Amino acid sequence: MEPALAELVERVRKARAEGRRLAIRGGGTKAFYGEAAQGEPLDVGALAGIGAYAPSELVVSVRAGTPLDALEAALAERGQCLPFEPPRFAPGGTVGGMVAAGLAGPARAAAGGVRDYLLGATMISGRGELLAFGGQVMKNVAGYDIARVLAGSLGVLGVICEVSLKVLPLPAAQATLRFELDQAAALRRVNEWGGRPLPLNASAWWEGMLVVRLAGAAAAVQAARAQLGGEAIEPMLAAGFWQGLRDHRDEFFVGAAKAVQGGAGLWRLALPCTAPPLDLPGEQLVEWGGAQRWLCTSAPAALLRESAARAGGHATLFRGRDKSCGVFTPLAPAAARIQRRVVEAFDPDRVFDRSRLYPGL
Repeated sequence: MEPALAELVERVRKARAEGRRLAIRGGGTKAFYGEAAQGEPLDVGALAGIGAYAPSELVVSVRAGTPLDALEAALAERGQCLPFEPPRFAPGGTVGGMVAAGLAGPARAAAGGVRDYLLGATMISGRGELLAFGGQVMKNVAGYDIARVLAGSLGVLGVICEVSLKVLPLPAAQATLRFELDQAAALRRVNEWGGRPLPLNASAWWEGMLVVRLAGAAAAVQAARAQLGGEAIEPMLAAGFWQGLRDHRDEFFVGAAKAVQGGAGLWRLALPCTAPPLDLPGEQLVEWGGAQRWLCTSAPAALLRESAARAGGHATLFRGRDKSCGVFTPLAPAAARIQRRVVEAFDPDRVFDRSRLYPGL
């Protein structure tokens, strides 16, 4: 066992023996997300490096403390990428944090999310055991796919040490088109396009403007451009737009960050893509063909969650100074019991901070 890993195992075992609580920390770029962390910080930054990379097999194994930028740079050198476009809210984000947060960028609706590319993982449980799940190819994933449960777990199950990820080639061609439409018309349009064989990779609507990204084979992108029409956006401008949307650096999110400092909340509504526009106060940005809707508002949490539930979805307080309403929508009793049993199977002595996900877990 390498020294950095052995040290983490020993710290977990010692914390368990002494009844102390640990809060796992990577680069700290997503510390704002979820409930407030509690416990002694457990830094995994020393557990870094790409363990194995087989470009021809489209698989990479990487330690959790590895900077996300370093992994993406290594993939880009071989013409490959993480298709789900994990957000990089600030420099220093890690691969472990990417998995633990489970967040994805503009291509999520077309390419899938973090868990769809997670083939295997090693982790340290609350008992101080080093566990391994999954493998390095899809056919190795059999039975309960425990590795994928780590995606979005926010550290409540244990310390993610290393993950194996499926990667994909960079698309051969891309094009970004712009259309002037209101929200209802934009939702109808992207859902109509979603039912056709088009290389639609991402979409975003804000303030009367629908922007879509096509990606794939050059012939397919060219044919789709001819079918859809719209105004083509210059590639450099388009790349900046999608990167800003991915990393929350574009105009909407910059404005939302200022509003949050003033007491508003930035909410993430997960809805069926066919749900109609929600009549809610505040400014909205719509992604993923309508399945992800950002709302910056000072409206009561109860109103937002009731509206989202009526539409068949749920609402999460993504950023906010006041989290007294709860960050995540409360689980139904049956789901809460299942989640509690899963967490207790990995960490029966509550070594790891559970409050980040659900305070009462």
